[in-house]
Amino acid sequence: MDKCAFFGPYRPYGTPAEFLSRHGREELMAQIRVTDLTFSYEGSADTVLENVSFNIDTGWRLGLIGRNGKGKTTLLNLLLGKYAYQGSISAGMRFDYFPYEVSAGDEEKTAAELLEEWKPQVQSWQVLTQINQIRMDAECLYRPFKTLSHGERTRVMLAVLFADENEFLLIDEPTNHLDGKAREIVKEYLSGKKGFILVSHDRDLLDAVTDHVLVFNRKTIEVQAGNFSSWWENKERKDAFAVAENEKHLKEIGKLKAAVDRSGRWAEKNEGSKIGFDPVKEHDRFMDTRAFIGAKTKKMEARVKAYEKRMEREIEEKEGLLSDIEKEIDLKIMPLAFHKEVLVRAYDLSLRYENAPSALFSGLRFEVRRGERLVLSGENGCGKSSILKAILERAAPALLREESGKLQTEGTLDCASGLVISYVSQDTSFLAGTLRDFCRKQGYDESLLLAVLRQLDFGREQFVKDMADFSEGQKKKVLVAASLITPAHLYIWDEPLNYIDVFSRMQIEKLILAFRPTMLLVEHDIRFQERVASEILKI
Repeated sequence: MDKCAFFGPYRPYGTPAEFLSRHGREELMAQIRVTDLTFSYEGSADTVLENVSFNIDTGWRLGLIGRNGKGKTTLLNLLLGKYAYQGSISAGMRFDYFPYEVSAGDEEKTAAELLEEWKPQVQSWQVLTQINQIRMDAECLYRPFKTLSHGERTRVMLAVLFADENEFLLIDEPTNHLDGKAREIVKEYLSGKKGFILVSHDRDLLDAVTDHVLVFNRKTIEVQAGNFSSWWENKERKDAFAVAENEKHLKEIGKLKAAVDRSGRWAEKNEGSKIGFDPVKEHDRFMDTRAFIGAKTKKMEARVKAYEKRMEREIEEKEGLLSDIEKEIDLKIMPLAFHKEVLVRAYDLSLRYENAPSALFSGLRFEVRRGERLVLSGENGCGKSSILKAILERAAPALLREESGKLQTEGTLDCASGLVISYVSQDTSFLAGTLRDFCRKQGYDESLLLAVLRQLDFGREQFVKDMADFSEGQKKKVLVAASLITPAHLYIWDEPLNYIDVFSRMQIEKLILAFRPTMLLVEHDIRFQERVASEILKI
C-alpha cells in the first residue's frame, strides 16, 4: 500500500472521523523525537550522552531503564530544557517533573500554598480529584509540608503532577524511601495513568505500570513495547544468540588465520624455489619451469588475499555483538563464622525515643540465627531502622553516624559477645573526597574496594572524582561495596538498594544466595525480599 491508510482508497481504520469516534482524540498521540543528542557537564571530560536518537509517543507509559550514571536523570533535565545540548529534541507539548523542589523555607508552607509555585496553571479542584484517586485525605494539602511523611509527600506531589492533562510527565524514582503499603498505592495510581516517563529500579513497579521501555544499554539505546520482565526475557534470548554468534565467528576466524598462515608459508617457500637449481639432483627441471612456479605462487597469493578479506568480514560482523551484554560478574563476600547459633535475640522488646509520647512498638520477639537473612517489614515510622540502631548501640556503636535521638529500651535485646558487624546506612551525606581518601580514613583495602566497584559497573574515571559529585546510586554502591569487603559475622543493611540500578540489584541478590551471610535488613523491594529473605518480620 503506497498511500496513508487514512487517505488512500484502502481504509482498514475507516475515515479519520470514524476513527476518532471509536477511539477518541487521545489515541492519536504526538511524538517526542530526540535526534543525535550529545551532552556533557561543564568542566567534565565525560560525555554523558553521545549521539542519542529515539522516538516515543506521548500516550505511552514508558519505563526508563539503565545502569547508574548512564544519564537517565540527565535526559529528563534536558527534556525540561535545563541545560544546553547538541542535537535536537522535538516535542509538541510541555513537560513537568517529579519530584518538585522543596527548599528549607518551603518546609513551613502547605502543599496548597506550594501549588502556586509547582503548577500555577491548575486549580485546586483538579488537584483534589487526583488526591482522591491516590487515596489521600484532602487535609494533607493544608498541613505544613515538613509534617508529611515520605509517602504523603510523594503522593501529594504525584497528585499535583497529574492535575494538568496537557503535559508529558517525567517521574524520577517515586518509590525510594517508601514502605510497602505506600508503594502499592503509588503502583495502583500510576497503572491508571498514561503519558509519562518513569525512571525506576523497582522491577515490581516497572512491570505493573509500563507498556513500553526505553533502555540505555551499554553502547546503544532501544525502545521496545512491553514492561521490564518482557524486555528482560527478550534481552536474555538476544544475548544468548549474540554469544553463540560470537563463538561461531571466533571459530571461523581461527580457521581462516590457519589457512592464511599455511598458504602464505607455501607461497613463500615455492617462490624461493624459482631461482637456481642443481641439474644433477633436479634432472627433470628445465628453465621454463620457473614461469610455471611463478604462476602457481601468484595463484596461492591471491588465495591468501581472499582468505584475509573473508577474515576481515568475519571480524567486522563479530564487532559489536557483545557490546550491550550485561556481564554478570559474580561478587564475593567474606562472612566470618560465629561460634553461637543465635547472634541477636529480642523478647517482648519495646523501643521509645526520649520525650516521645508513646513507644514505637511493644512486645516484639525475634531471633537472628547464624546463616539466616531476616528482613524487617512495615510502614514508614514503625521502628524498623530504630531496631537496627538499638542493636548497633549495643554491639558496634562506632558504626553509628546519624543522630536520631536517644533510644529507651524495655524488654530484652541481647547481642552475642564478640559480634563483628558490617553496616550499610541509609545516609550517604557524609561521603566526600576521593575514594582513596575514603579508604584511608576507614581503613579499607583500596584495590579491593575499587575492584568491587568495577564489578558494580563503576567507570575508572569515577575513581578520581569527589564522591560528593556522585549520583545517589553511585554513593549507595560505595557503601554496599565497603560492606562486602568487610569480613563480618552479621551484615546489617538499612534500605541498601535505594537508587541502585536493576542490574546491580540482581548481582547483589545472586551474591547473597551464593554465600548466605547472616543478615538483618530493611528493604522494601518486593522482588528482592522474595528472593533473598529466609524470614520476613512484619513490625
